[in-house]
Amino acid sequence: MWDTLVSIFPYAIAYTIPMLMTSLGGLYSERSGVTNLGLEGLMLVGYFASAITIKMSEATLGVNALPLGLLVGVAAGAIFSLLHAFASINLKADQVISGTAINMLAAALTVYLARTISGSGNVRIMMGIVRENVPFLSKIPIIGPLFFSQSYWTTWVCLVIWGLSWILLYKTSFGLRLRACGEHPSAVASAGINVHKMRYFGVVMSGALAGLGGSVILITYSGEFNGTVAGLGFLSIAALIFGQWKPLGILGATFFFGIATTIANVSQVIPSLQVIPPVFFKIFPYVATLLALVLFSKNSAAPKASGEPF
Repeated sequence: MWDTLVSIFPYAIAYTIPMLMTSLGGLYSERSGVTNLGLEGLMLVGYFASAITIKMSEATLGVNALPLGLLVGVAAGAIFSLLHAFASINLKADQVISGTAINMLAAALTVYLARTISGSGNVRIMMGIVRENVPFLSKIPIIGPLFFSQSYWTTWVCLVIWGLSWILLYKTSFGLRLRACGEHPSAVASAGINVHKMRYFGVVMSGALAGLGGSVILITYSGEFNGTVAGLGFLSIAALIFGQWKPLGILGATFFFGIATTIANVSQVIPSLQVIPPVFFKIFPYVATLLALVLFSKNSAAPKASGEPF
């Protein structure tokens, strides 16, 4: 049992990190007061942009094409999110409809561009990140084999981003202003703070981090753009709700979802789990989220002004 746990745990972390970044991006947006249901589409944009960049540069840059692809994916997600920001903030459009439009546009546009550029809907890259043990830390009993063995370097980069985001949102005056825009934007405006600029920052950060999440999928366990992120963007929104719109909460929620996703994928090769249909594992995170919403709806930590135009 221990050997099985050690073998599947790195995959659970690999599934967790893209969702963590995307959910963290949604946190920025919603804390600023803009509901962003377009995280799935923004992940796709980053996924595609990273794939094209790495495919075109890997022959000349080698492994250096991987961080370049990540940066381009982040930039593409941020730029694409400006559509949602403009519609939601400047035009005061319905944010749910705008986010849905982002998902539809991103799905169609990326597949069209992939077919135009590569001749098919897939863009395959020849290299990815090699998993390695973290020196010294991987030797720690119990914890080492689980968390520090066979890990991707992107995992640690993303965890640093998560930590810095927690500090920015909760330990700085800028973070206080950003969160206030999602609670009482009129009070923030009366203090002389530009609510529109703060909300633009939140939405662009959501696009950048969702793009990073899509890029991480590509260079870790996927290896090719295939036109879908398998619903991880929507699962990230569920993790945001399940985590009560807090950084530590979404870390726990995405890790929980990552474990559930991993078990669903490997259940048929684990004898003790073969008797349970894998579909039950796949729907389990969503069922758990619905139950959490029912149980904790009265104590919801959602920003009060999220989704309301200003």
